[in-house]
Amino acid sequence: MLLRIPLFVIFLLPFCSICDAQEVPSKIVAENAKAGSLDWQLTRVRPDSGGYRSPAIEGYCSKQSVAAGESIDVMISTDPPSPYKIEFFRMGYYGGRGARLMKTIDRLEGKTQPIPEPGEKALHECQWETSTSLTIPEDWLSGVYLGRMTTLPESEEKPYWQSYVVFVVKDDRPADVLFQVSDNTWQAYNRWPSNYSVYTHPKGVQGPWADVSFDRPYGKEAQFTGVVADPLTFGSGEFLPFEFPLSYWLEKHGYDVSYCSNSDMLTPDRGQKCKVFISIGHDEYWDIRQFESVTKMRDSGVNLLFLSGNSVCWVAPFRDSSSGNPNRIFFRAGPYGAQNDYALERIELNGPFPEHGPDEGLLMGVRNVRPVNGGGDWVITKPDHWMFDGTGVKKGDRIPGLIGWEYHGQPADIPGLEVVAAGTAFQGGVNPQQWAATIYPGPKENFVFNASTIFWAQGLSSPPGHVLPWSHWSRPHGPDERVQKITHNLLKRAIE
Repeated sequence: MLLRIPLFVIFLLPFCSICDAQEVPSKIVAENAKAGSLDWQLTRVRPDSGGYRSPAIEGYCSKQSVAAGESIDVMISTDPPSPYKIEFFRMGYYGGRGARLMKTIDRLEGKTQPIPEPGEKALHECQWETSTSLTIPEDWLSGVYLGRMTTLPESEEKPYWQSYVVFVVKDDRPADVLFQVSDNTWQAYNRWPSNYSVYTHPKGVQGPWADVSFDRPYGKEAQFTGVVADPLTFGSGEFLPFEFPLSYWLEKHGYDVSYCSNSDMLTPDRGQKCKVFISIGHDEYWDIRQFESVTKMRDSGVNLLFLSGNSVCWVAPFRDSSSGNPNRIFFRAGPYGAQNDYALERIELNGPFPEHGPDEGLLMGVRNVRPVNGGGDWVITKPDHWMFDGTGVKKGDRIPGLIGWEYHGQPADIPGLEVVAAGTAFQGGVNPQQWAATIYPGPKENFVFNASTIFWAQGLSSPPGHVLPWSHWSRPHGPDERVQKITHNLLKRAIE
């Protein structure tokens, strides 16, 4: 029987790394053949005097993730009251444009919604009126979606203002790759409305004293002023600077990828349908149920790629919102690390904590260490490993600036574990710490790789609007053929 492939897909095939091995191109290939747009970016943003909020227009969604056929509410405030529109974009490759416009709601009447007073444990939980609701069409593919909100001034003589809301469209299909966004960590560091996060309580920066809620807008990304100064982070969490370069690259190369929130990993059911689970960027805050789920996934044969740094560092138990919506509030309940030095040190300095998580190294291969932040080169130590096939690397070769701004070290005692890269990171140019990237075999011919850096995705692509981060007087150089080939090798082995 003659296989008929649409002409637009044939044009994409030379650029697809894996679909040449498939009889039928993936849904991701077909989706990215559709017309993309560069006009998903924010053009005009207006922060308040504190630099965190965008009071002219800002909003949040009622859920971190939503499936096709389900509805999601969007709560929006404009100050002063102003009409506005919302354009919903799916983020991907789309011929290098980075997004596709999915739906526009042309005109809504805005109102100024109240900033809540701090509640118990400094909780800021907005209870805004719903501005609009969106039922996800059945043909909206899983992905990260941005809703760009734009005020509509009375005349062209007055400026418009913009910001985002962000959510994940999830699905339940057996995709090759499951991409978990790190939205718990986005929220942990979210300082909306005025320097309120789990790091800003008067009692200290690393204790159990502050609650945070997903029922509030994302302010401008503000972990450290030197990490990234990106106006596109108003409302989008940390997705654009630290995670989108991986999504853009995966979809460019036709990988069959599905997306989920941290909150979707409270059971292993979703992940066990996929061949590869990816933790990306800054994946610091995990509910213990996530840890248990991903451990079960590994034990059932799922491959794990920690293309991230400072991951699985703090226990972050979810609880319902005051209105009963599940998984909308969490706090820093205690460290992962069992009886390891860094965990015990955090308990001594910042405790007591109500929870104490297991040793993250037994899952990830390496652990969180102190100092946890800094920068350095990614130095190859085992060039004969299969993950380096086709890279041409030699022992001691360096990928400049790829380590940062947080990483892992102290490899766990796991049978078969190999250190494939290692070196020194410097905190502020001084205060050295040893980091390590590792790989170890799982129980069912699977494997677990840990790149040991938040910056891994910086070596994969530079999407439109991307701003390279820098921290502790160190910065990555952007896309690197070696990082791209290593990632291809890891995915190829995992998928096959």
